[in-house]
Amino acid sequence: MTLNKHHCCSTFIFLLLTLLSQFYSESCPNAEETIKQQVIKLYNKHGNTAVSWVRNLFHDCMVKSCDASLLLRRVKGMESEQESDRSFGMRNFKYINTIKEAVEKECPMTVSCADIVALSARDGILMLGGPRIEMRSGRKDSKQSYLTEVQNAIPNHNDTIDLVLARFQSIGIDTPGAVALLGAHSVGRVHCVNLVHRLYPTVDPTLDPEHAEYLKRRCPTPDPDPKAVLYSRNDLETPMILDNMFYKNLLKHKGLLMVDQQLTSHPLTSPLVEKMAADNGYFLDQFARAVLLLSENNPLNEDQGEIRKDCRYVNLV
Repeated sequence: MTLNKHHCCSTFIFLLLTLLSQFYSESCPNAEETIKQQVIKLYNKHGNTAVSWVRNLFHDCMVKSCDASLLLRRVKGMESEQESDRSFGMRNFKYINTIKEAVEKECPMTVSCADIVALSARDGILMLGGPRIEMRSGRKDSKQSYLTEVQNAIPNHNDTIDLVLARFQSIGIDTPGAVALLGAHSVGRVHCVNLVHRLYPTVDPTLDPEHAEYLKRRCPTPDPDPKAVLYSRNDLETPMILDNMFYKNLLKHKGLLMVDQQLTSHPLTSPLVEKMAADNGYFLDQFARAVLLLSENNPLNEDQGEIRKDCRYVNLV
């Protein structure tokens, strides 16, 4: 079956054939619980892993398919998507293999890395105080990486809102969904490399002056070392809770990334920012809906994909 990921109807039909609730109920009954317990264990030891799982889902699913291509390491004849500048600051990939190893002990060569990416994001969102999302499973793992396609799939921190909305629309996510997904910036942090252009040589006039002074203390030089851990939290009040504080901060001109702050000035997105800032329930509903759509982008069939034994490498033939 030929699938055009931009064709919503074809995608929907395809999903009915491939992704199912409780997909592993017979082949690996403890799969989802094993993933959940590993996510909890890793969260309790390294709280930032929950943020990583959410970002993994976004970076994996936006590039062609939810197929764990993001996790592939560089080997002879294959580059890695992790080498893209769009992947800057991503971490904790090694712990995905920790989850995979636990699942392999339960059911060897049964659960895909792509499903682990999706289900760990689902469980990570819960750990961050977000909504429970009923994800389906049955994804297959890509046999190749798509480094050259990352630039055209993952929005950059200084892209225009129109470009960002178009990229989400290309995989079937509407404007409320796109605005809600950017709300994932409610948690985590922004490296100074992606901030300093709004601080030096002059402060961006759309940035709150007092907040700009705080950010200058966090980022004291216009050319920070990318390898240094220089950053600011997206949200200083509830930094590890997935909530609508992100939108409240935008209305106070405290958005860190240019693409985020632009949400308040674009005619299609500014009313949504106000609505999400006023209603946390609405934000979480839209976020859950958008994450589900994202997680089901263009799944691979049996012929296109495989179940990797090690998430970092394709299987040897």
